[in-house]
Parts: sequence; C-alpha cells; structure tokens
Amino acid sequence: MKLLQITASYKPAYIYGGPTISVSRLCEALVAKGNDVTVLTTTANGKEDFDIGNGVVKEVDGVKVHYFKRITKDHSHLSPALLKYLYKNIHNYDVIHIQAWWNLVSMGAAFVCRLKGKQFILSPRGTLSSYTFGSKKNPLKKIFQRTIGNWLLKDAFFQVSSQKEAEDIKDLFNTPKISIIPNIIQLPDVDTIKAEIIQGNNRPLKLIFFSRIEKKKGLEFILTALNKAQFAFVFDIYGTGEENYIEQLKELVNPVIISKINWKGSVYGEMKFQILSEYDLMVLPSYDENFANVVIESLSVGTAVLITGKVGLSDYVFANKLGWLCKQEVENVKLSLNEINRNRNELLRIRKTAPDLIKIDFSEEYLISKYLEFYKSVL
Repeated sequence: MKLLQITASYKPAYIYGGPTISVSRLCEALVAKGNDVTVLTTTANGKEDFDIGNGVVKEVDGVKVHYFKRITKDHSHLSPALLKYLYKNIHNYDVIHIQAWWNLVSMGAAFVCRLKGKQFILSPRGTLSSYTFGSKKNPLKKIFQRTIGNWLLKDAFFQVSSQKEAEDIKDLFNTPKISIIPNIIQLPDVDTIKAEIIQGNNRPLKLIFFSRIEKKKGLEFILTALNKAQFAFVFDIYGTGEENYIEQLKELVNPVIISKINWKGSVYGEMKFQILSEYDLMVLPSYDENFANVVIESLSVGTAVLITGKVGLSDYVFANKLGWLCKQEVENVKLSLNEINRNRNELLRIRKTAPDLIKIDFSEEYLISKYLEFYKSVL
C-alpha cells in the first residue's frame, strides 16, 4: 500500500512530546513491513524551525519525509506549500492518514481531501476530547467545530488510541467509523537496563514526573500534596514548558521540602528508559490524556504509576493492577501517596510483573497488524 501520513511536526521535533514519538514509530513500523510510506510535515520545532529547505525530502530512519516551511508558528503551523503538494499529488496514495486536529496542516489537509473526494483517516490524538471543548478558554473552538469542523470530518474514519477517546468522538459524531488501536511505542530491552531499587520502607520513596510541563498535566496536585507528606521522598521532574508556568508551580512548594524536589529538564531517546527504571513511581495526575505513552514506557521497565481516571490508559492500569488511580483532589492524592508508601511490596510486585505483560499487550508486531487491517478496511 502507498500510505500518506500528514502531521504538523515530525522527528526530530521531540519538543512536542509523545505525538512526535508515536507517529514516527508508526511510520517506521509500517516501512519495516514493506509498505510505501510518505510523510508530509513542516519544519516546526517549537518557537523555531529546522534549517531545512521548503519541500526538501529526507529519509528519516527509513521513512520518506517531505518537510515544508510554515508561515505561522505554534500552534497553527500554516504551510501553503504542503497543502499545494497534497492538492497536486493526493491521488497517488491509497490511504491518507491525518494526525491531530487543531492546526492548519490537519484542517487544510481535510479540506483538500473533501475538495478532491478522497477518503481520509483522522487520529485526533486527544484534540477532540471533552476536556478541549469543556474549557471556558475555548469557546471559539466549539463554534468552529460545530460550523466548519463537523463538515470537514463528516465522512472521516477515526483511529483512536483508547476507549476514552472513542467515547469522546462518539459524543461529537454519530459515526460507527471508529477503530481503537493503541499507539505503537518503542519498548526497551529490559535486560540491558540496570536499576538498583533498594528494598525497605525506611529509604525515601522515589517519585518521577516525565512529560511536558503544562496545565493539562495537573502537576500542581502532586506538588501541593507533597507539602503535606508524612514520609521521606524524592521527587524528580523531567520535562520543559513555559517558564512563567513553571515558576508558578515552584511557588506552590513549601520551603521545607524544596530540597526534595528537583527540576531536571528534558531527556530524549532511549536514555529515558534507564531513567524511568530508577524510580518507584511515575505520577501523571492529568486533566485529560487520550493515551499517555509515558505510562507504557514506565511500566515497560517495571515502574508503577499513579494516574487519574482521565488518562486513556487508566482502565488498563486498573484492570491489570499495575498502579493506582487518584482523583484531582489534593487530599485524595495525599492519601494515595501515603497508601503507596505503606505498600512497597506492591511496588516490587509491579516491578517484576509489568515488563512481561507490556511486552505482550503492546507488541509492535501485533499492533502494526491491527493498523494494516484498519487501512485495508478503509480501502
């Protein structure tokens, strides 16, 4: 099959977090299975752009990637050159797969597809969630979606990564064309990861946050709860975000515990698995996550998780007893952390059992077969 993936950003734009990683992993796995995959993307790399010429084609880890200049910055990413290329070449591809929604690459691509009578798939990647439309800051998004967005997506097929995201789409569109296929994530070679987790209840509990630092992640609930912690802990925060927002979070921390909280910045590549493996618990108290790659990445090396029920993988974590679910309430987070600290044997059980379970349930071989079945059904 000739597959066209359209995404506003692509490797090495790791600044955009999980979507960059999971989209590129999908493309690489499709190529490995003998498919002809082309990616249309922009030179976006946060506030800056990659120094790549307009329309330049590069092979990125085996994938043919067309990079186009954008004339607007985050988060609109308008690229007339990309849309012009799509308009001229759209019928050269069997399947069109658009990644994410709230940007002018995705919306423009959907418009071109409708104009040309070409069927397409949309993976919303959390951008069409109840959280997005429930925010008081987004009335224009709600108006746009009702008037124009719903028309653009009227005949689209949807690929979502969790049951939660499927329910969000069903709330917006009366369509049966929804397929749930988890993100393809690079899993580590656990045998090569060396992590010495010292047993015993007397040592500090090692906590880690490993994600973009933004309001959606609910980091304030963890920081405020730790102000009231009655046990020894260390909390390392990996990720970057807006400086003003990070300063607001730092102001929440009681001076008594400030030495126990470390702001580590971002880490990319396979080194993240080694880092995740060195902690007892990964925390993600998000307001909304359609999937959350870091949950699987953490469990793949045996590190248990504390997440909210608003994380797409919460059902999986709960059903398989791979961590704890909390509410977005400081007192509830505090109680959850106290319980985890008292039950360190449960942390050890998860460390021993989680990696093998993740290797089975999120096998790349299995998931890529589901994607290929889905593409064939669209054809």
